[in-house]
Amino acid sequence: MTTGVIIALIVIVAAVVVVAVVLARRGTGGRDLKRRFGPEYDRTVARHDGDSQAAERELAERVDKHGSLRERDLEPAQRQQYEARWAAAQERFVESPREAVSEADRLLAEVAGARGFPDGQYEEQLAALSVHHAHQVHGYRRVHRVAHTDAQGGTEEMREAMVEARALFEELVGAGGRRRELAESSSGDRSARHDGHGHMPWAFTRRQAKGS
Repeated sequence: MTTGVIIALIVIVAAVVVVAVVLARRGTGGRDLKRRFGPEYDRTVARHDGDSQAAERELAERVDKHGSLRERDLEPAQRQQYEARWAAAQERFVESPREAVSEADRLLAEVAGARGFPDGQYEEQLAALSVHHAHQVHGYRRVHRVAHTDAQGGTEEMREAMVEARALFEELVGAGGRRRELAESSSGDRSARHDGHGHMPWAFTRRQAKGS
């Protein structure tokens, strides 16, 4: 075997190893992104017409840009104010569903800004939220779309958008922890749960939406 053949074989083997390493890293990165983004991963792939590599590049860029963001805590007074406004929007839904959806959209943008997410630009704020709240962010996307469409969506569509958006709202204001605090401090007193100053009326049912 000549020296030239040996060199050629070495080059070929080295190229195969490099390709294998790249493919392995790409596969691992894809699994990591899919695990991190969950349903947001599938939506991004669908938006890229099934091109998972293009979707993964986009998601990786989101992580690079927003992954180091540190969310700011809300002051208790801020949290209570936001909760009261969301409760008012839910109550308004019965008579004015479109106004309620628009208020929910504005409120999510405001709360996200208060928590430290990019403020003022919806697309960038949504991208940052998707990195840190991937399993809830679609609610914001949906309520924003309904709030800004010229077509008159049905009441049921608007109700579903409000319900889905509420999951992100609860994440941002820490409503789960807040509810536990109130439950522990109330010592069984249920009156504070419906007066607008304590626990929010979170139940938002199909019957409410059809009351209009």
